[in-house]
Amino acid sequence: MQKKNDNVIENSKKKEKKNKDKKVSVFKKFFENLKEDYPIFILSIVSFLVISIITFFSVTKNVTIAAFSLNEYEIGQIADRNIVADRTIPANSKYPIAIHDGEKIIRKGFPITEEGYRKLEKMANEKEYIDYRAYANSVLYLLLLMILWTLLYSDVLLGRKLAFKELLLQIIFFTILYSCTLFAPKYPFFAQSPFHLCIAIPTAFVIFLITLLYGEKSALFYSIVLSLGILSAADYNIIVFLFTFCSCFSAARIVRKIETRIDMVFASVSIALLNILFLFLEKILFNESFDRFGTLAFAIAVNGFICGILALGFITPLEQILNTASVFRLMDLSDLNNPTMRGLLLTASGTYNHAMMVATLAENACNEIGANALVARVGAYYHDIGKMDQSEYFVENQTGQNKHDDINPSLSVSVIRSHVKKGVEKAHQLHLPQVIIDIIAEHHGNSVIAYFYNEAKKQNPDANEEDFAYNGVPPTTKESAVVMLADTVEAACRTLEKPSVSRLDKFIQSLIASKLEHHQLDNCNLTFSDLTKIRESFVTILAGYYHSRIEYPDQKDPDDPEEKNKTVVVNNSVKIKQKKK
Repeated sequence: MQKKNDNVIENSKKKEKKNKDKKVSVFKKFFENLKEDYPIFILSIVSFLVISIITFFSVTKNVTIAAFSLNEYEIGQIADRNIVADRTIPANSKYPIAIHDGEKIIRKGFPITEEGYRKLEKMANEKEYIDYRAYANSVLYLLLLMILWTLLYSDVLLGRKLAFKELLLQIIFFTILYSCTLFAPKYPFFAQSPFHLCIAIPTAFVIFLITLLYGEKSALFYSIVLSLGILSAADYNIIVFLFTFCSCFSAARIVRKIETRIDMVFASVSIALLNILFLFLEKILFNESFDRFGTLAFAIAVNGFICGILALGFITPLEQILNTASVFRLMDLSDLNNPTMRGLLLTASGTYNHAMMVATLAENACNEIGANALVARVGAYYHDIGKMDQSEYFVENQTGQNKHDDINPSLSVSVIRSHVKKGVEKAHQLHLPQVIIDIIAEHHGNSVIAYFYNEAKKQNPDANEEDFAYNGVPPTTKESAVVMLADTVEAACRTLEKPSVSRLDKFIQSLIASKLEHHQLDNCNLTFSDLTKIRESFVTILAGYYHSRIEYPDQKDPDDPEEKNKTVVVNNSVKIKQKKK
């Protein structure tokens, strides 16, 4: 019995120790992440303070008492709350009544008198009176919104790490639109109705840019954050919120698949027409009058159209400043007549042809798994630009003797893996988008260069595997991982004899399994379902590439010494030469 009790006590102590270790590890991980992402943390705090200050200036000019608008009170209304003056306000020429500190202006359950209403009006319009309760409510709401913002843009939901520049751009846009919504009602035109206020908020402009620069998912999340922020700035008016929310989501969906700049004009027209539709539906939904609907509809449409045109103008400088890959920039980089690709063709034609095939494989695979096919294609075009300087050391460019036969494996490895570093350097010189630079840096990961490692082991059995590995990191995005797999498969399948569909399938499966075994796909969020689709896509493309052809009846082998006839092409005409006996 005593032993059982001792065992129970011992087990409980072990559990307590495990729980403590877990808590320590959680806190340790939190502080490590905080240390790594401290610029984002500081930016978030500063932006929260800035928006809080803007809100404070807005509250000082608002006609509110106890966080409620003066328009919610009227003479004779039964008060639903007590309002007590928090300071003494002397009489003046405009309001010849005094208010004393601690005085009850209105009493809950009693009708509001004319004198009480005048005192409320005096308090609301008094420059020295600040409704701190309304300000506290706004700050608390912004704090909750900031928490939601953080959760939406976490690695789990976003599927990638939020970049500092991306967050900075989002905060700048949020601050601008939040301020527009707060201060636009100070102008009589925008104060006429919530529908007039919507004209002053260029939401489509912001969402167009976020979608083009960072993708649809980021824009959809930002639409939620922005709409909720505008809800607070618009004094919690549901009409403004709904219009903003619908306009934002529509803008993100419209531009997600565009490929050319002229498409932005059509996107501008589309969002203009949709804005009119949203205005019409809200008028019906909230039983609002259709007086001067034409003027409102025209103004709302102009808002949407100008947003699209402005986005088209701002996209080029922003993508250069932020070093992002918009669809327009990627389409420009995919032009094979640009100087870099022409240089690759002339100096390393084998590498050029390899890059074309890798691009085809990667693009089709990304289409199958829902990744960004255009990013993968452009990344594949540029992934081996580091081979341009010493192209003769890479097997696809060799036509005669292999230069590695004359040097030791260690030197060969240093030449081979240097193409990654040189490729990254060239990419920076060309100001390529960061996502393309990452593909160049990650397309070999930290895998071992097996051929030269095995050659080195023949000379020295104690050769260190790490000395024959690439210095990069494994792929961190789906697109980068697909380019890595396409690069490996394209190069390896060239050595496969009689590449039938079944042989290709088994061989590609073994290549992918090898990458998994060596932990090259641990950081890219690819699922086993994705890998299956990628393998099937590779097999389909390569089976078509390595298809067999029937031999022509009169086809002769030009290297056959027994060949009696030779075909000579002279001035585009074919002549047959009889071989001398």
